Amino acid sequence: MEQWFTALTSFEKIYWIVAILSSIILLILIIVTFLGGDVDDMSGDVDVEIEGDTGISFQFLSFKNLMGFFTIFGWVGISCLESGYSKSLTVIISVICGLLMMLAMASLFYYLSKLQSSGTLKMKNALGQIGEVYLTIGANRSKIGKVSISVQGTLRELDALTEEEKDLHQGDVVKVKEVTENGILIVQLLNK
Repeated sequence: MEQWFTALTSFEKIYWIVAILSSIILLILIIVTFLGGDVDDMSGDVDVEIEGDTGISFQFLSFKNLMGFFTIFGWVGISCLESGYSKSLTVIISVICGLLMMLAMASLFYYLSKLQSSGTLKMKNALGQIGEVYLTIGANRSKIGKVSISVQGTLRELDALTEEEKDLHQGDVVKVKEVTENGILIVQLLNK
């Protein structure tokens, strides 16, 4: 093995070292990712809370993507050298393939992150939804009742009040017109 490595040119040695080291690191990153760890945050122990529903943006430049770049860069470069391509063509091809790998990985992690759901009920998503009274709701906000309503793709039974002049009874179809700060729905009767 040592004779083989010393027989390589400096240009080939660089490609072999990059390919082997980045492959090992990428393999470790993938294993840690699938086991539930998160190694993308290389900034230390900083906890940041962000208000709002901003989601995860497309991250082209991350540690995982860089390791993917160097892995493909190294192995494609070795393949080009073994095929007899010139040094300049080898560099161009390996850089392009590495960038394509970064794009593919960034897209993959971006779309996988979109599949995640926190499961947290956001009451504002109930606005404008149509549901059915489950437990009687008192007229003029006199008594809290319950409505069966689909929010965020799940049928839920939520507390509700109404400003109607008469009680709303089981089976009445209602529409959510407001959500109070404490999460109680304000509904109006649809089938008058």
